[in-house]
Amino acid sequence: MIPFFAGDNYQYWKITIRTFLRAEGFWDLVEKGFKEPESEAGMSNAEKKRLDAARRSDASALSKIHMIAGKSTFFKISSASTAKEAWDTLEQEFHGDEKVRSINLQTLRRDFQNLKMKDYENIQEHQTRVMEIVNQMSMYDEKVTDQLVVEKILISLIENYEYVVAAIEQSKDLMTLTIQKLIRSLQAHEKRRFSQADESKETVF
Repeated sequence: MIPFFAGDNYQYWKITIRTFLRAEGFWDLVEKGFKEPESEAGMSNAEKKRLDAARRSDASALSKIHMIAGKSTFFKISSASTAKEAWDTLEQEFHGDEKVRSINLQTLRRDFQNLKMKDYENIQEHQTRVMEIVNQMSMYDEKVTDQLVVEKILISLIENYEYVVAAIEQSKDLMTLTIQKLIRSLQAHEKRRFSQADESKETVF
């Protein structure tokens, strides 16, 4: 279910509605826009049919945006005559100007670059922190590839994982290694390490 947009959490809503519009086949129209011809004079019947179909598609896309806009948001886009015009209005109103967006994105890039695993974290917790930053960057249309995430996780681990990191780098192709497979390998190592620690404690007692 697509959430209504009431004026907050725009970045989250934007990703959700963009995916929804793609699934409905409207996103290209929203992104690129529909332009009315100056005149229909001289158009063939086939061209007029295509124009009519484009008008209906644009109206449908605009209707989708209207239906999931909250009351206060709806009035901001109620005068828009095309889906692109409505979308651009929302972008200008809630996405922030380019300078603010650039500053926020630079901060996220710096956070991603400097992120290190904490001593008390397990692999799952560390992955969650990495992906939170990646997801925030995607809200600013910054694409972070799986390969970059894999590399980041590997170089940001604490010393306890040095052996398994070296083994992964030697035995795996990092260009094709997925995040999921990497995490499974690291968690398997983590489980063995914890089991060995428990056995050592039992031996002492």
